[in-house]
Amino acid sequence: MDNVSLLLVDDEQAILHMLKTVLLKEQFLDIDTVTTGEAALEACNNKTYHCIVLDIMLPGRSGLEICPFLRQATDAPILFLTAKTTDYDKLTGFAVGGDDYVVKPFNPLEVVARIKSLLNRYLPSKALNARQNNSDYAKTSSPNTTQGVYDYGRFQVLELAGELRVEGEAVPCPALVFQLLLFFCKHPNRIFTKSELYERVWGSEAISDDNTVMVHIHRIRERIEADPSNPVFLINVRGLGYKLVQASSVLPT
Repeated sequence: MDNVSLLLVDDEQAILHMLKTVLLKEQFLDIDTVTTGEAALEACNNKTYHCIVLDIMLPGRSGLEICPFLRQATDAPILFLTAKTTDYDKLTGFAVGGDDYVVKPFNPLEVVARIKSLLNRYLPSKALNARQNNSDYAKTSSPNTTQGVYDYGRFQVLELAGELRVEGEAVPCPALVFQLLLFFCKHPNRIFTKSELYERVWGSEAISDDNTVMVHIHRIRERIEADPSNPVFLINVRGLGYKLVQASSVLPT
């Protein structure tokens, strides 16, 4: 983990010290710490991070307020630390760009486990993008003929480029949102339960959470659907789960 850069954002020095100590023992050697959202944004503008641990209750701008700005500077997964335990607060964290959360008080080993789980999804995707961007094939091939392109008419998922295009325009897509969409693309017309999706995309080592899957499905719909509240591609089969279909195959009800 010595090539992984982490950013810890919390105004409590005791928490920063505890997390940094545990992470160093887990061989995370490049760890930066800041105490405000503004300092976190400045850090992300000056350095590439692979994961950000972000407290919600910060002086000045809260973690929820600063997260959308961080999202403009980095696609690194964001793990929220929160003392708030209601579903609304958790869902708000996902809605503004977070990828996971841990509720205070927490076991630091759980934070480490969640960071590793996020990195297991994020780093392979970044490595794949880098290889594709450096290849002559990527520069000369047409998306219509490139292997690993999933074309649904309104949108296309370019696996090798790690890119989502909607109506011809590239659309920013956080790593885990892209991984979930790509999984659906690789298994069209097949129904998956939320627990199956969590295990297949987040991994069996991750701690299952239905809200996480639901929020990421909502993020996908915001990107690929003309009307996210009435999806025609990523649909819910009541009582069974979710599946990705060609819009033309959806019968009116």
